[in-house]
Amino acid sequence: YEKLPGEKGCPAGKKKSALLEILDALVSNVNIELLNALHYHMVNRRLTSEDLKHGSAFPSMYQDFNVHIHHYPNGIVTVNCARLVKTDQHATNGIVHVVDRVITAVTNDVHTFIDTDDDLETLRTAVAAAGLTQMLESDGHYTVFAPTNEAFEKIPPEMLNRILGDPVALKDLLNYHILKNMQCAESITSGTPLETLQGTVLEVGCDGADMTLNGKAIIQKKDQLGTNGVIHYINELLIPDSAKTLLELAQGSAVTTATKLFVDAGLGSHLSGSEALTILTPQNEAFKEGVTMTGDLKKLLKNHILKEQLSSGSLYYGQELETLEGIKLRVFVYRNSLCIENSCIVAHDKIGRFGSMFTVDKVLTPPMGTIMDVLKADNRFSLLVGAIQTAGLTELMNQAGPHTVFAPTNDAFSALPKADLNKLMRNPKELASVLKYHMAKEILVSGGVGSHTRLKPLQGDKLELNMRNQTVYINKVPVVEADLMATNGVVHAVGAIIKPLRKSNRFTVHEY
Repeated sequence: YEKLPGEKGCPAGKKKSALLEILDALVSNVNIELLNALHYHMVNRRLTSEDLKHGSAFPSMYQDFNVHIHHYPNGIVTVNCARLVKTDQHATNGIVHVVDRVITAVTNDVHTFIDTDDDLETLRTAVAAAGLTQMLESDGHYTVFAPTNEAFEKIPPEMLNRILGDPVALKDLLNYHILKNMQCAESITSGTPLETLQGTVLEVGCDGADMTLNGKAIIQKKDQLGTNGVIHYINELLIPDSAKTLLELAQGSAVTTATKLFVDAGLGSHLSGSEALTILTPQNEAFKEGVTMTGDLKKLLKNHILKEQLSSGSLYYGQELETLEGIKLRVFVYRNSLCIENSCIVAHDKIGRFGSMFTVDKVLTPPMGTIMDVLKADNRFSLLVGAIQTAGLTELMNQAGPHTVFAPTNDAFSALPKADLNKLMRNPKELASVLKYHMAKEILVSGGVGSHTRLKPLQGDKLELNMRNQTVYINKVPVVEADLMATNGVVHAVGAIIKPLRKSNRFTVHEY
């Protein structure tokens, strides 16, 4: 039987020629095998399509071996993994249902397949070591993507030996190859996420005649049906994140620059060991081209490794996280972003065997001193430091905070008419009022700024913030350098004195 035009599903191959070969072989064996095969296609009772319920099994006329019926959400029905293509053909002495291939007797459970096939010898050893033998011998409707010996041999020996020697990682790896429900090749019509026993999903699809896993045509042999499920042989091992070390997680991701730097900094032993850690891995574009290892960079990278395994979903505003270098990092939660200091998480967590990986948008800037310390350490703010002292705000900028300061640079002050600047500096009260319009009593890093954000300053009307082309604007004044982190807040350098916007009804914003 050839697949009809318009039929979907991963086809079983050249069915007509295969059928003829089988029939030739059967007929040549004094017809007894042919008779047995035909009897296996027959049930000694009248069954309409309504009787062919999902999960049902009916004893055939060949030694009462069962034929197994499965229904799928896409409407496809299979009989021993052969697709049911035409039903309820009534005859005077029974009913005929047409299937798209010869079906064969099912006598063994899926574990027996694994136990008796030399090509699955490594898998057999792994199943026994993980304690999964009893499950694969028990009743069920499993789908097992069985990696061949060749699939195991493709894995680096060090990684493979580590997993084989770790019962928890090994069980996760094997359960990642087992679906909760039975999926014959004919049931797959397009990419479908299917849940594994490990808890995550595999994308099972169809590419022409090939059944695919996570987009790859790695299935060598399909539809080896057992009494409690079906086996598909694969030539590539599927390794879930939960079986990987932090270094393996990073190496399998797009954060290649950070991964290389962690290794160059001598931190590979932390990432490949069994410590409970979380790494913050900046995207490649967060690094300057040609970055080289220095003592300061090594220290900075140690501050990207946290001393516990975390999930981003468990983080909360104000939480403090200790790094390998011994400093505390703060967590900030905004409307549309989750940040650790100035670095905001931009991808789903990767949870490994012992540690977690958060991909972040920027290289971390650990807090260094109070806001006054940050300003005094940067020559661009010498006029601002003098203005803060004149206005009597020094103590405020050293207090615990939290503070966000939009800090005018020397260029910003110099851009004012000289007479206006001199007048402002001679009037501490007015100067304090101007400076307080640049300050807010909360911490807002650049990653927390959306398309329209409002911030209440210490004095005056709310500040209007937005992000355009990766630049933060406050009342239309651009930030020239963002996220200078302090222990009591954050400083954003601005190149102009910020003034209130004219009132406008056209500016619709969301409260921060």
